[in-house]
Amino acid sequence: MIEAADSLDDERLDAYARLTDTQLRNRLEPEKGLFIAESAKVIERALAAGCEPLSLLMEGKWLDPLADLLKDVERRWPGVPVFVLPHDELERLTGFEVTRGALGAFRRPALPPAEELLRDARLVAVLEDITNPTNVGAIFRSAAALGVDAVLVTPGCYDPLYRRAVRVSMGTVFQVPWCRIGDDVAGKGAHGNVERAGGWAKTGLPLLHDLGFSVAAMALTDRSVPLDDPALAECDRLAVVLGTEGEGLADSTIAQADFTVRIPMANGVDSLNVAAASAVAFWQLRRS
Repeated sequence: MIEAADSLDDERLDAYARLTDTQLRNRLEPEKGLFIAESAKVIERALAAGCEPLSLLMEGKWLDPLADLLKDVERRWPGVPVFVLPHDELERLTGFEVTRGALGAFRRPALPPAEELLRDARLVAVLEDITNPTNVGAIFRSAAALGVDAVLVTPGCYDPLYRRAVRVSMGTVFQVPWCRIGDDVAGKGAHGNVERAGGWAKTGLPLLHDLGFSVAAMALTDRSVPLDDPALAECDRLAVVLGTEGEGLADSTIAQADFTVRIPMANGVDSLNVAAASAVAFWQLRRS
């Protein structure tokens, strides 16, 4: 249903223009939470994953090029509004030229419990307190491309459905199954995230072990083994834990892991960006 909007002051555009990422997430009432998808490709992947659209927003020139997408939305969710905004207003909202067509506001899907998500998984990634949304999105994209079965996100990690993370992932956050793991710890940091304390490991790591996973912590320590160590290839089920840049993994996580793993380096370089390191690790440890 096409609806014209003259400016960002239109209250119907609150989800796009006035709600912060933390407000969109709505931790207290997750069933009311939203996320924003940017670009036609990301919207298509959200729709394919069964996410419910609440509205779309675009410039008038995209109505014809995206006609098939709009017809699909109307067929599956009749009455969803498609707001058309003037070019200048839309550029003011996004801060850049919207070259890929549209934005969409979606209802957040319910996340499954970890036990259900991991039932048939063999290779999974655990993101411990990664606070850069670009890295989170890039890790999901590598996970999708390189055959990771699931991603587990600790309470202190940046939300994979925050706007920038979704955009950087190119919508692969809707293709790779994911959920939260571990218990919250007291306090919240930036962006509404729980402050880093490694507290997730108290319940999260025993859960992984109970489900038959060996845990490989990506960290530089005196006992780190190279990524191509044969013992890793012999693990029937493997969880790879990746930490935030700078601080790395919590000591408690490393202490409880079955392996501490490093990527062999040359030319005096000691480590890679966590997103790049994840791609290397997923490639080496992927299951045929």
